[in-house]
Amino acid sequence: MNPSAPIGVFDSGVGGLSVLRAIRTELPHEHLCYIADSGHVPYGTKTPEYLQQRALELTRFLLVQGAKALVIACNTATVAAVANLRATFSVPIIAVEPAVKPAVALTKTGIVGVLATAATSASAQFESLRKRFGASVTILTQACPQLVTQVEAGDLTSPMTRILIEQYTAPLLTAGADTLVLGCTHYPFLGPLIDDVVGPSVTIIDTGVAVTRQLSRVLAAQNLLNVDLIPGSEHFWTSGKMQTTQGVISTLWGHAVTVQRLPQTVA
Repeated sequence: MNPSAPIGVFDSGVGGLSVLRAIRTELPHEHLCYIADSGHVPYGTKTPEYLQQRALELTRFLLVQGAKALVIACNTATVAAVANLRATFSVPIIAVEPAVKPAVALTKTGIVGVLATAATSASAQFESLRKRFGASVTILTQACPQLVTQVEAGDLTSPMTRILIEQYTAPLLTAGADTLVLGCTHYPFLGPLIDDVVGPSVTIIDTGVAVTRQLSRVLAAQNLLNVDLIPGSEHFWTSGKMQTTQGVISTLWGHAVTVQRLPQTVA
């Protein structure tokens, strides 16, 4: 595998850009290929079989682009498909999971809240995290189905988005949670508003940095880190509405980007 080959990243939509942003910061010389599968969002309402097939299709497309490694920037897709992908493909595959371990280390009240999709909260993988790291604390989960929709629309600061965050976080705060895990890669883009709603006494944790560090370790171990000194490039694809998705991706990425439509065989 060529170390100068790109890293492939996919998510149900634009949320995985929070992970892509962390990768770009940590690995400035790597070339990145990103798929916002917005035509199939939300993943949280899909069956595991559907998500496994979808993940196979997106992975094959990224491998055709020459990807040397894959990052599943979606908790729901990780739950449904990571085992199947690793059994099918030989490239390194890095997956996200809610940052329960660091949250448990940080909580002072002994109560950790996890904002996530219903699929992530109900998964065997999440239950495993709870058993491995939550023996000494209480871990509460809160499904936030409408937050993905808000981020997909680029609506990060409106009164409606604030109301939704207030509704979703209120039960966790009432129960005494002093640490909140953002268990969906869409949610970090709402971080400033969540922080404003819950106040300075609550610590908010997302997983982008942890995923990037694991990706860096895996690439280094396999001699796949790009040694070129020029800045890495980014290429974006979507299965969603082009005009809407391009505008939202440009906003979240921080400058105007070109987004390509996924081929009809994939979209």
